[in-house]
Amino acid sequence: MKNTMKNKPHINTFGELKESGYISLPIKDELRKNLIQRIQAKENVFEGILGYEKTVIPEIQRAILSRHNINLLGLRGQAKTRIARQMTELLDEYVPVIEGSETNDDPFGPVSFHGREMIALHGDATPIRWMHRSDRFVEKLATPDVTVADLIGDIDPIKAANMKISYADERAIHFGLIPRSNRCIFVINELPDLQARIQVALFNILQEGDIQIRGFRMRLPLDLQFVFTANPEDYTNRGSIVTPLKDRIQSQIVTHYPKSIEIAKTITRQEARLPKAQQELVKVPELIRDLIEQVSFEARTSEYVDAKSGVSARLSISAFENMVSSAERRVLINGEKSTTARISDLWGMVSAINGKIELVYEGEQEGPVNVAQFLIATAIRSLFVNYFPDPERFKRKKETNPYEAIVNWFNSNNELDLLMDEPAKEYARKLKSVDGLSALVDVYYKSLPETERLLLMEFVLYGLASFSQLNRIAIDSGMLFKDLFSSVFSAEDEDEDEGFSAN
Repeated sequence: MKNTMKNKPHINTFGELKESGYISLPIKDELRKNLIQRIQAKENVFEGILGYEKTVIPEIQRAILSRHNINLLGLRGQAKTRIARQMTELLDEYVPVIEGSETNDDPFGPVSFHGREMIALHGDATPIRWMHRSDRFVEKLATPDVTVADLIGDIDPIKAANMKISYADERAIHFGLIPRSNRCIFVINELPDLQARIQVALFNILQEGDIQIRGFRMRLPLDLQFVFTANPEDYTNRGSIVTPLKDRIQSQIVTHYPKSIEIAKTITRQEARLPKAQQELVKVPELIRDLIEQVSFEARTSEYVDAKSGVSARLSISAFENMVSSAERRVLINGEKSTTARISDLWGMVSAINGKIELVYEGEQEGPVNVAQFLIATAIRSLFVNYFPDPERFKRKKETNPYEAIVNWFNSNNELDLLMDEPAKEYARKLKSVDGLSALVDVYYKSLPETERLLLMEFVLYGLASFSQLNRIAIDSGMLFKDLFSSVFSAEDEDEDEGFSAN
């Protein structure tokens, strides 16, 4: 019987295991076997890993079929660790282990002194236990303070003294994390952060199964599937992967961020943790979802953001949660039963953006809050032309400007403040008070529900401001819209976004 047991077997000794016909496989062969079965059954091998179906996942499958150790190379927030964790689903549900073994000894091929001694003393009566695949994943974050003793092991003088054995005796060794992870998927995250001398200690384990502790060399044929994760070498000056170690990692797979807003939205829907009550309270239109994802796309190309650091998919997830909470707070303050997310709710996610981006010098000079607001305004500008005509076009051509009535209303000394906590009725009244705004939306979008009409009306105001048709001024509780030139005559109306290319 091959090792395909799906339920914990009622087998308690080595003899019973042999009688069952069980065949032990090395972990890389085990992964390969189960991957082949999943592919042939046309099953999704990596559930919930989106956007990698035609790029990263085929590379991982090829690496597993080749029985390779793997290095996942990519910026933060690209699901590298999640991929490694999901590899456990390709392991058999249970594997047998010699009872009491520190190194998860296979009864058919024990690697430790304890395992060999148990087989020698008890033979077929050797007791075994069954190890679930969830226990066969071991993860270590590489930090500069990690030592050889942590990963490989060290001599335990107390053990040697108590057992009256030489330091050269295998029994005097206190095993580190890697030997204790025998027959497991072992993951080292952020490999370049591991000191070079510690990386060197991994050479022979990957190649020959030898370990060396304080000058005592011993053969320990460990059975491991190594998965490393790393940022590109130019991401940080803290370290890099030493060349001989890189040479021993057979497959290096480059990850990436979502390539489309649709994929990014699906990831955010999947990962955002919203209570059911909150979801029922706040309706989120697709326009708002698109704008949130566009903020991440803008951040990845912004001159104010460190591209080498990366912009994690967690930015969109945290920003979405903050945006929904901003809308929920408005409902609670006003005693309303429900609400639809507004453009103004996007400004409630500034704190989420601040914590997810690394700024270059120019960005630090502008300040994280200003950069976050700039990214939101740039996202609005980028998507505005997907919904309404490009305002720039009417500067160059002698066409009827569909925005003329709106701009003229503000040029006639009118202004409009949209507060984040505005009650629904007041929000609607203010938007409808702007000449031409409702009519513009009706021209391009007919028969929309009232909440969606109001959202698009608000979107128009923010869009015109981003194209420098109106002046948008941040105030303590929201935004104030005025004519473009009003701030020229008043120092008090100076735009907080001055210096940026989008209002």
